[in-house]
Amino acid sequence: MDGPEVINFASVESALNAALESDERYQRENNAKFRAVHQRVASYEEFRDIVLASHLKPLEKSDVTEAPRKQPWNSVFSATKQKDTVGCEVTECDAAAFQPRTASEFQRGWRRLGGKVKDKYHCIISLGGPKLREIFNIEIASGLLGEFLIIMAECMQPGDEADVLAILQGLSQTCRFSLNVSFLDQAERDGCSQLFARLLDVTDKQAQIGHTGVGHDGALEHTTETREKEKYYKAFCDAQTAGDGIDVEKLKDLMQCYDVKTQPFATQLDCITQDS
Repeated sequence: MDGPEVINFASVESALNAALESDERYQRENNAKFRAVHQRVASYEEFRDIVLASHLKPLEKSDVTEAPRKQPWNSVFSATKQKDTVGCEVTECDAAAFQPRTASEFQRGWRRLGGKVKDKYHCIISLGGPKLREIFNIEIASGLLGEFLIIMAECMQPGDEADVLAILQGLSQTCRFSLNVSFLDQAERDGCSQLFARLLDVTDKQAQIGHTGVGHDGALEHTTETREKEKYYKAFCDAQTAGDGIDVEKLKDLMQCYDVKTQPFATQLDCITQDS
């Protein structure tokens, strides 16, 4: 007669736990499938991702409060403080290192700059109009034209007018340029108008200084000299010496290319043309 059968409780427990775990997984994934169907996901990949991530659980409050903190409380202040110490070096390095050859390379590097508006301005100024025309010969990527216009309107400095004008001209010679202009939103159109208004203002001041502010010795008369006039006078003289003065007729043509209404600036354009 055989002896009593010995029950392996460890094996039974292991099998029971495996069965419970399998049943729990089935219920969890089945519920996830119903949720995915209810959400009307757009593709099978999204459906599959929801099912595969069904075991994940949201963090509890204790998981956040009791965990050791590995970042500063005020990350914005820390980043700003660090940026202040090396601000000029970073701008120069970014502009020097930013030398894309194709539109895709430009977009990758442009995205890395994030919201650094001044760095972006220095980058496009360092590239110049001819290089940008070469990069975007086929087409300017969606949204970039409007961003260029807003950045230049915000960051243009005295003495940069000829470079900005060359960039505007280079971009206007790319394919499908008129189509890109038609897609500009209102904020981008406002930035474009502001940019041309600044260029006209600088041209007007330079023309006035060149017409009335220069004495026989080539210096401003001391009776009317101001810091602002000195600034624009220096930019005017430097541009004239380098042969980079703003061409009013070219400016008018570019305003038409960029669909900027010339009527609000008609009086100013007439005065500039007469002074020049």
